[in-house]
Amino acid sequence: MKHISILVPKGAASLACIDGAYNAFTKANQFLERMAKPPKFTVQLVGLTKDDQVYDRLFTVHPDVTIKNIFKTDLIIIPAVNGEMEKVIDINKEFFPWINKQHANGAEVASLCMGAFLLASTGLLKGKKCATHWLGANDFRKMFPDVDLVSEKIITDEQGIYSSGGATSFWNLLLYIIEKYVDRDMAITMSKYFEIEIDRYNQSSFIIFQGQKEHEDQPVKQAQEFIEKNYPDKITVEQLTSMVALCRRNFERRFKKATSNTIVEYMQRVKIEAAKKGLESGRKNVNELMYEVGYSDSKAFRTVFKKTTGLSPIEYRNKYNKEAVA
Repeated sequence: MKHISILVPKGAASLACIDGAYNAFTKANQFLERMAKPPKFTVQLVGLTKDDQVYDRLFTVHPDVTIKNIFKTDLIIIPAVNGEMEKVIDINKEFFPWINKQHANGAEVASLCMGAFLLASTGLLKGKKCATHWLGANDFRKMFPDVDLVSEKIITDEQGIYSSGGATSFWNLLLYIIEKYVDRDMAITMSKYFEIEIDRYNQSSFIIFQGQKEHEDQPVKQAQEFIEKNYPDKITVEQLTSMVALCRRNFERRFKKATSNTIVEYMQRVKIEAAKKGLESGRKNVNELMYEVGYSDSKAFRTVFKKTTGLSPIEYRNKYNKEAVA
């Protein structure tokens, strides 16, 4: 029997993650019982206190127990949290010593979506890979530079320390864990019951590149704005360094530090984002869009597009363009 501890954080948290995790493991028990097999999971909601937590001003979650009452667990699930992360981390910091102690005693730990911020605050992710919602990627990198954030991934498994990508992709991590704890057949059954596509590992096609401008480096911002206004043109690194009056080595270092991208990567992502929008809603063919965003080599365009989105341009259009789907 696996003991599952689903945290009930203070502050703003995702009710869907708490409810989804609870339902996943309890429903797995029900399916096992229908097959005349013993249940595999004991599931509890765990808080810092027994006080009810109210989420979205409407929904009340009552912890079954507090961390003081659980001496041994097998899996800790950290749901997504919302709001100003420094404050969210601070009001939930009493969880961290307990999580570390349980992990030292053999417990596995899983963060769902933005719950990665709480997991990283325990120190357990230092030097390890982690996923989170793409919308929080820039803040996560700034707060936890010693964690290897793989923003394109839906699931990471670092020897029993798990994380999931954004929003409802937490279901893919739950299916992954259920397959590990029970078997493949149960994971497939659960995927069919909840109508979740199984074996999704990449969230690149969902990422909306918005540029990283939450920094105070004005020459870098100037270069970013120039790239975003002139992306169809052939822009060189030398042209940008001359425009901002910095030496190339210093400018490249500052650009990477401010945006988490090299200058060339940033230019590619701006071009690909423009191409994605054209594929989503327009009628132009792939080659027309390729030239429109500044590429002349179709192989290079398709290679960068797939590296960025995880899909070929045709696959992307078929996925998101209403007329293509019809």
